[in-house]
Amino acid sequence: MVLDNQQQTVLDRAQGDEIKFINLQFTDIHGTVKSVNVPAHRLQEILEKGCWFDGSSIQGFARIHESDMVLQPDPATYQILPWKSPSRRTARLICDVYRPDGEPFAGDPRQILRRAVQAAEEMGFTYNCGPELEFFLLQKRDEALRPVPHDVAGYFDFSPRDLATAVRSDIVDSLHALDIEVEMEHHEVAQGQHEIDFRYADALTAADNAITFKQAVKAIATEYGLYASFMPKPFFGHNGSGMHTHQSLFRDGENVFFDAGDDYKLSTQAYQFIAGQLEHARALSAVVAPTVNSYKRLVPGYEAPVYICWARINRASLIRIPQYSPGREQSTRAELRFPDPSCNPYLAFAVMLAAGLDGMRRELTPPAPVEEDVYHFDENRLRELNIAQLPGSLEEAINELEGDDVLLEALGEHSARLFVEAKRAEWNEYRMQVTEWELDRYLETI
Repeated sequence: MVLDNQQQTVLDRAQGDEIKFINLQFTDIHGTVKSVNVPAHRLQEILEKGCWFDGSSIQGFARIHESDMVLQPDPATYQILPWKSPSRRTARLICDVYRPDGEPFAGDPRQILRRAVQAAEEMGFTYNCGPELEFFLLQKRDEALRPVPHDVAGYFDFSPRDLATAVRSDIVDSLHALDIEVEMEHHEVAQGQHEIDFRYADALTAADNAITFKQAVKAIATEYGLYASFMPKPFFGHNGSGMHTHQSLFRDGENVFFDAGDDYKLSTQAYQFIAGQLEHARALSAVVAPTVNSYKRLVPGYEAPVYICWARINRASLIRIPQYSPGREQSTRAELRFPDPSCNPYLAFAVMLAAGLDGMRRELTPPAPVEEDVYHFDENRLRELNIAQLPGSLEEAINELEGDDVLLEALGEHSARLFVEAKRAEWNEYRMQVTEWELDRYLETI
């Protein structure tokens, strides 16, 4: 087999970069990065034929009697991992997963997003995403291994002697080395909480970047003796970590969401897209907020959205439309605010896109925007405006997903079934735990 131009370019770059090892990466159904390391001298063979692996060992992949899978590197994802030592100079390639017969594996999260993107392309659209991943930098102070935030700064605070400032700077340097364009980095609301925003991209590239971002943050934190957590709600009484995602559709290089004549500068297609995501919001939550802990974040009082509504200036809304400014028409977008960084970004972007496109196909109209603080509404006012709430638990979210044919189709029969099974198992394991809260409240009083 002769290498195509992209593959040959990767081979030449690896030789010129004096790469010692190739790290072949993919994700399981939960978004956990899996990888295979191979010596660099095997790169040509792997570019030509792929790399075989046992899919039965990966959650959400194959059964034991159909375990053989093939990793096929995507040449566009070649990057040198900047945190590896020069003596073990390693290049990363993100892979698509195939069956031995050469067919794409339907349960590969990256392939699931590819299918969703293709559906948008068939309608003439490119789906762009700009995720904002919040995280905590933590350290351990006792043998009980109970993490505590390592700083005392607050939202947008600047402290030149704050260790986190140095850590964030090194993370940004690593992201630049990985060709991820950082737009802003800052301290977040909670102690030890941070955010680094990178430039939007097409959905597949944005998902690749999100996965790479988490690896970079964790790797650099380790070099400082810290560890990074993307857990949605690690501390009671403090803000949790979200993955607000800015979305837009482009056609022929122009932003389809923009309409100069509209009060919100939104086109009919944008309103339909928003309506679709609002209609599917309760089922979406199972994929974009997919852990038991996610629903400790999605409660009133900590800026995370709970009510299914949209607005421009109301940050309590599920979907926010950032303010328009002249000359930035291409930046018109809808910010979905309830995803969190525990999600698999490939699956999350796939179902988010499917929900939006469903709204466009059906020409749905969203309800009126709600610019007041929804958290101050009582039950009567919520009913009057027909504002529903997100699920209050993972179990409730999974029940919603099972009844949503649009999202199930986007995931595919294989992955939808295994995802639901895995999440029900997670919920059942959680609900049988006896927590410290229960012991404190009931042990001596009952």
